[in-house]
Parts: sequence; C-alpha cells; structure tokens
Amino acid sequence: MMIKFRTAYINPSSKLGVFGRGDLITDHKEIAKQYLSSDFAVDLVASLPLPQIIIWSVIPAIKYSSSEHGNDMLLLIALFQYILRLYLMVSLNNKIVKITGVFAKTAWQGAAYNLLLYMIASHVLGALWYLLSVDRQIACWKKYCNGTDCVQYLYCGVIPDPSWNGTLVFSNCDASGSPNFDFGMFQPLLFNQTPNQSFLKKYIYCLWWGLQNLSCYGQTLTVSTFLGETLYAIFLAMVGLVLFAHLIGKVQTYLQSITARVEEWRIKQRDTEEWMRHRRLPHQLQERVRRFIHYKWLATRGVDEESILIALPADLRRDIKRHLCLDLVRRVPLFSQMDDQLLDAICERLVSSLSTERTYIVREGDPVTEMLFIIRGKLESSTTDGGRSGFFNSITLKPGDFCGEELLEWALVPKSTVNLPSSTRTVKAILEVEAFALRAEDLRFVASQFRRLHSRKLQHTFRYYSHHWRTWAACFIQHAWRRHKRRKMAKDLRMRESFSSMRSYEGYASPEQNLGLIRGVSIIKELPKFRKPSEPDFSAEHDD
Repeated sequence: MMIKFRTAYINPSSKLGVFGRGDLITDHKEIAKQYLSSDFAVDLVASLPLPQIIIWSVIPAIKYSSSEHGNDMLLLIALFQYILRLYLMVSLNNKIVKITGVFAKTAWQGAAYNLLLYMIASHVLGALWYLLSVDRQIACWKKYCNGTDCVQYLYCGVIPDPSWNGTLVFSNCDASGSPNFDFGMFQPLLFNQTPNQSFLKKYIYCLWWGLQNLSCYGQTLTVSTFLGETLYAIFLAMVGLVLFAHLIGKVQTYLQSITARVEEWRIKQRDTEEWMRHRRLPHQLQERVRRFIHYKWLATRGVDEESILIALPADLRRDIKRHLCLDLVRRVPLFSQMDDQLLDAICERLVSSLSTERTYIVREGDPVTEMLFIIRGKLESSTTDGGRSGFFNSITLKPGDFCGEELLEWALVPKSTVNLPSSTRTVKAILEVEAFALRAEDLRFVASQFRRLHSRKLQHTFRYYSHHWRTWAACFIQHAWRRHKRRKMAKDLRMRESFSSMRSYEGYASPEQNLGLIRGVSIIKELPKFRKPSEPDFSAEHDD
C-alpha cells in the first residue's frame, strides 16, 4: 500500500490524445487521490488481521450473549478475507506478466513461486477444516443437550449449575471413543485432540491435511450427510483439481525452460549421428564431428550469440561487443597502437570461433578468409615456403597471438584485388581453441573507412609481431651469416694457398692441409632465399 501511494499512473482521459499513449501522472497528491478512490478500501480490508481481532477482542466481549455464533463469524470473516487476498494476488500477478512479459527471471524462481501459492491454498483449506471441525464439535454438544440450557456451560468462564451432569454429553461427542455422532471428515482432527495441542502442532497438522487432500482432490475423505460438510468436500475436490493441474503445468513449463537447450542439443546430436551413419562417414571423421559438437556445447551452452546480438540496436550491440572483446583485442600487440574508435570498429565486427584439437584452421596455399585472434588454447603454425624440399619452420601460437596476417596486407592495399590472398602457413589446433575471427569483408571495410590503419607505425608493429615476417627475418639473418662465413673461409683459403705455395717452393707444404680448407668451404652451402612477404606501399597515398 505504501508503494502504491508513490506509483505513478497514466491518466485514462488522456489516452485519446496523440498516439493513444496517455499522460503519466507523477504528482503525489494526484496519485494518492486516485488510489484512495480505487483500490485503497480493498487493500485495507485484505491487509487487516481481522481473524486475530475477532479471536482476541470480539469473541471475548460477546461470549455471554451469542457465543455460539462466534465460530461461524470467524469462519466467514476468514473466508471473505482470503478471497480478497486471492483476488489481489491474481491481479498483481497478471499486471507483472503484462508489463514485464514474465513473472520470474529464472525458471527456479517461477517454480518456487507457484509452489508457494499451492502451499498457501493448502494452508487456507486446512485452516477452514480446523474451524469447521470445532463447529461440528459444538453442533454435537448442542444435539445432546436435549433442548436444555446446558450449551452456555460448555464455554470457558461460565460456572455450570451443580445439578448439571455433562458426562452424557461428553461421552456421546467424544471422537476418540465411540461417538454417537457422525463427525465425517472432521473426525481425524477431533480424534487426535488437535485443539488441545500447541499452536505449532495444530498449524502443521492442518497444513498437512490441506496439502494431502488438495493433491488427491479429496479422494481419501469420508464425509457425513451434513450439507455444509458435503459442500466443503465438493469445493475442495474442484479447487484441488484446478490448482494441482495449474501447479503441474506451471512447474513443468518453468523446468522445461531449463532443459530446453539440453533437449535441443540432444535432438541435434541425434540428427547428426543419423546423418553420419546414412552418409557412411569414416569413424575418424565421426569422432571429430562429435568432439566439435560437444566442445561447442561446453563453450556456448547452445546459445546462438550472433542471433541475439543482431536483434539488438546498433548502439547497444556496440557497447556489448566492446565489453566482450576490447580487453582481448588490446592484448594483441598488433592492435595495441590503435585508438579507441578504431578498436570499437574492429570489436563490432568480431565473431566467435571455436576449433577442436587437431583441426586445421587453414592450410598453406589455401585462400585466407579471416584473421583469428586467440583467446584460449594453442595453435601450431608451420610453413614449407611453398613446398620447398628440406625446408620446414614451425611455431606455437598462444593466447594473444594472431594468424592470417596475409589478409591484413591484402586489405591495406589501396586497390586490392577481389581474389583473396593465399596462406603462407598451415595453422592447426593443438588444443581446443576459442578465438575471435575478423572476416575478409569486415577487415576491408575497416581498412577503407579508417585511414589511420595505414600508419607507418602500425606497419612496423605488424612486421615485428607477424610470424611470417619473423620467419623471413630469421632465414635472412641465417643466409647472411652463412654467406659471411663462406666469404671469410674463402679468404682464409686464398691466404693459405698463397702461403702454402711459398712453403711448397721451400719444401714444407702439406697437400692434406690445402685439401681440408677446400672441403671446409664446400660444406658451407648457399641456402635458397626465403621469399620476402609482400609489403604494400603506402608512401604514394598516405603521409603518416
């Protein structure tokens, strides 16, 4: 009620205005006036502890006049108040669902909420059963008073007439013995003398009775011919049928939403198995397919991230991509030199990529379709320099590294061709790899829109961290060193030959020494040159 005094509302008379949306009233006085004239009375009656007021105040004040009606009054008031509370709960639940679409954010919360409503209904039915049981006990006492005035002696605080003998009344109405009165469905409570127990025992016992009979629609009840008892049993059976069906349906719906992804993945896995058997794929290929499907489930839990992001507006999608990818992209040394605007453009176009163990990302000579930035896992990048015999270079790519740098060279060319560049290396997954991929068309768009991507500083950074350029540099240094060693040994050989010619003239020269120098020079062979990676020229079009 306090919240409703501060909750704004839409003026109904203004809904006929522009677009029919209406004006939002935020003035506290107008809100309070509107609430007092609408739902305040119902909320007040539903929130007051009327049964407690009747028990503690009303019944003690009238017990000497018409106390036989006290229990009936209490039953009617409690039933009326619970009907009001049920109405408020249903209306509030409908409003929440109408505004937010769902009542609970998670499946477990929704299931627990519906179970709580079911327990409240069990509590209400159990409480009414307790009141009706007491009323039936009083009805039995009235019956065996034989029209005398003994009823007033049955209430506390009233001193009975010494001539009155209540043994006959109590023996006939003792539910734990052999009563002469048909208590029907109320006999278990009176048989256990539940009204004489503590409050906690009475409450738990009545709650159990309500939960039991609500779940089995009152099938275990044995009723008498008393009209009120029969009507209550019929009401209990109907309410139990409706509420139990509602509970099972809601809980099943909420729990199915938890297992929906699992079931979808199971069906997809079954279809894949049937397709592989139909196509008679080799066992090795089938294992690779199973391993990829399993790894994709572990990584994404069956959620298609791209479809979720596409449905969002551009600004929100950009912020989400920035949150997910920016820190990872900055870990890549190639992108550490870029400003935030350029990084945002790259992050917005990154897509998730998963690869299982022993999967080839790209093979040497194949077209490169995407750059890959590793988040976790390891890749093996190797090259044979176009299939040259005797040449093999291999490195390991770890989180923070990238591959597919040929695509960046292709995108940075001012007038690049339509044909994609060929890969200079073979990239294979050593462990399961999770990465972000930047596709060829996205990279070309970024390169064409942001001229800062053509800076010389970025070009030097790319050379430094590119594994293809590093391999070329290592081969170039090795080739230069071997050539230097060969020239040096040839020079030493010429000097020794001239010296040996002088010594041979004098008779001291050794032919074996000259032969050893010649063999040493022949061992240092010239290595075939490793092809230098292509490098776009930006000097004609860009000054930075």
